[in-house]
Amino acid sequence: MTNPTVPPSTSVTPATSTVQGALAAIDAELHRTVSSLLEADPAPFAGALDRLRTADSVFVSGAGRSGLALRMTAMRLMHLGLTVHVVGETTTPAITSGDVLLVASGSGTTTGVVRAADTAVSVGAQVIAITTDPASPLAELAAETIVVPAAQKTDHGGTRSVQYSGSLFEQAVMLLGDAFFHALWQSAGVSAEELWPRHANLE
Repeated sequence: MTNPTVPPSTSVTPATSTVQGALAAIDAELHRTVSSLLEADPAPFAGALDRLRTADSVFVSGAGRSGLALRMTAMRLMHLGLTVHVVGETTTPAITSGDVLLVASGSGTTTGVVRAADTAVSVGAQVIAITTDPASPLAELAAETIVVPAAQKTDHGGTRSVQYSGSLFEQAVMLLGDAFFHALWQSAGVSAEELWPRHANLE
């Protein structure tokens, strides 16, 4: 019998009520998601790389865990030598024409993220959006949209992911950020030793 305090779509099963079982479930979902991204139209990925590579400055913006994932991306792009800013930090300057705003929102409707994208577009900056909804307000503002086949955080039906809330999307944002960095790094032809001096030394 299903525990009445647990919704049917998230009922605990012996397979996923252990750490290793949960890892297996997460691994399966990530594999499915990455496989789908590998089969997607390569144009938005290539466009995103070109815009990141040629931007005067890169700004990143996301709410909650998506924002945390993009902070990791910001760090790696800084290691690569790009000028990068996290929206909301006290030292973040105004975005201007020639800059790029990299944003993530599963629904594509997160108020603060959409507002940031709208501001960026209004001053002539370009927007790269990561979302699950290609018809969302965020996607409509973006020059490049990466569509992730994952559940939005309010999708509790369990049809797209057995994980809680937007976990799969947020994991995909992190992986995409690392993929952006890795592709830019490889095309730059610089060694890991050349990147290392940019790592923080005030920790």
